[in-house]
Amino acid sequence: MHPQPLPASAFTAPAILLSGPVDQGMYKDFRRQFDAAAGEDFVVVEVSTLGGDPEVARMMGEDIRFAGAVAPHRRFVFLGKAVIYSAGTTFMSFFARANRYLTPGTRLMIHERKISKTLTLEGPLTTCIATATAALHELECSIEIQNEGFANLIAGSSVALDEVIARAPSNWYIEAEEARRLGLIEAVI
Repeated sequence: MHPQPLPASAFTAPAILLSGPVDQGMYKDFRRQFDAAAGEDFVVVEVSTLGGDPEVARMMGEDIRFAGAVAPHRRFVFLGKAVIYSAGTTFMSFFARANRYLTPGTRLMIHERKISKTLTLEGPLTTCIATATAALHELECSIEIQNEGFANLIAGSSVALDEVIARAPSNWYIEAEEARRLGLIEAVI
């Protein structure tokens, strides 16, 4: 059953407020506030971020997912304000689509994961092959993780996975009303 969209008044006192880079500092702040809200059945997570570490975003998202699985009566709601870029969008993808909200004018940004790595091949040839293969496996696994996140983000929307994969390399910016029209979020409040 699809819950009714929440009124703006539901967002007046978010239990969790996060802004800035998605990093270990944000995760510690998130966990402190998340743990403090353990007794609440309705938890608003308000976020504004230019992005950061996608693995930290996934850790926070897994905390939300797990808490909802353990206590299905609890409702976790995402409220994005101003900017929700890269890792912030990854975090948002862990919330059920019906629990995703943005404020007017907020921009989502979706992009491919990035890597900066120098690969040095030196030594016996079989060792060089193993080093090159390990780097290839890292890329393949990272692409799998990235595409799993894209699939979570678009579940229940009108956006196809192929479209996200095609647009992500050049940074896809989506304004709040467009995100609502595409079905990526429940509402703009």
